[in-house]
Amino acid sequence: MSEKTDHMGLLGLADRVLIRNYRQQPAVMTRGEGMYLWDTLGNRYLDMSAGIAVSCLGHGHEGLSRAIAEQSARLIHASNMYFIERQLRAAEALVSRCFADRAYFCNSGTEANEAALKLARRYQARVRGAPERVRFVSTAGSFHGRTFGALSVTGQEKHREGFGTLVEPVETVPFGDAEALEAALTGGDVCAVVVEPIQAEGGIVVPPADYLAAVRRATREAGALLIFDEVQTGIGRTGRWFAYQHEEVEPDVMTLAKALGGGVPIGAVVATEDAARGLEGDDASPVPHASTFGGGALACAAALAVMSTIEDEGLIENASQVGNYLARALGELSSAHPEICAGVRGRGLLQGLVLRQSPAGVVARCREHGLLVSAAGKDVLRLTPPINLRRAHVDEAVEILSRVLSSHGPS
Repeated sequence: MSEKTDHMGLLGLADRVLIRNYRQQPAVMTRGEGMYLWDTLGNRYLDMSAGIAVSCLGHGHEGLSRAIAEQSARLIHASNMYFIERQLRAAEALVSRCFADRAYFCNSGTEANEAALKLARRYQARVRGAPERVRFVSTAGSFHGRTFGALSVTGQEKHREGFGTLVEPVETVPFGDAEALEAALTGGDVCAVVVEPIQAEGGIVVPPADYLAAVRRATREAGALLIFDEVQTGIGRTGRWFAYQHEEVEPDVMTLAKALGGGVPIGAVVATEDAARGLEGDDASPVPHASTFGGGALACAAALAVMSTIEDEGLIENASQVGNYLARALGELSSAHPEICAGVRGRGLLQGLVLRQSPAGVVARCREHGLLVSAAGKDVLRLTPPINLRRAHVDEAVEILSRVLSSHGPS
């Protein structure tokens, strides 16, 4: 069987057996190494998407692969009926790097946000004695996941269409508008405010410098919990362990996933000692929330390997320095193509090239030229490469982008 026949056969198999919820590009990936992926036809791609900010160490990283292999031979699953040594070590590693005192593990970003919403309502009812505090406040343009609770606080109507009544009540306010958020808190019934330090899916939107501090003050004065969704911005991507650390503003609760496992599914909720009581059991509800696979030995071993590798290889600083280099290069590219591009925004290795058109055509053309990028929002070309990216990879990516933009033209 030729590579072409095998490739077409696999595409045909996809048509027969998969629920068609995704709109995949016509490439079947088979292996990866470093910053590159290969498909069934042997085409090589520079991966500046990293599985949507997931593969933070690139593909086939020796240390991560070894940790996964060794753990798989030792213990994969034991359940949360027992303590799991790797889970305890991963929790310790996480809380030692941020504001938090305690951690809960799940399997994805949407699960982490779902757990955080439950934590907030239960905290207000059982810890604060305020069961009337049930309203959530979120921001327009946000994205928090696709389960019913996480979808309810997602500030993009397109993701909610067709699913009927979601979790209520939720009030959505403009992102970056501290006054609007303060006004939403005046009713005394808000249990939590959910906000991304940088909106990623919404178009790589960085808020004003004083916004997060204003949100923190407002929530504290109103008695509402502050939840930072760092599913896409966390684990070194922005040049700090977590994006909130750029502003020196600490939340009560933070949600994580994506890069935490380097490609192995894992999510986490971390919280202060006080806020964590919202998910802790008591006589009336001994297990208020749970996950069969959450915090399993294999996923936590991957998370430990990711965090230790980031420190050992100096990848926080690398994300900052190479991210600045990428931002400058994209800025020059935008200036060279003003008919297509409208600027650059982002932080570290979370960067967006703003276009004057839908990014879909540019994404497809980039793939045809051997470059993987993705879209965010209605007009942003998103670049979320591995955080061990080097300047030579930036140069390669920008050269391809330049060729694509030169040939693409305004739509």
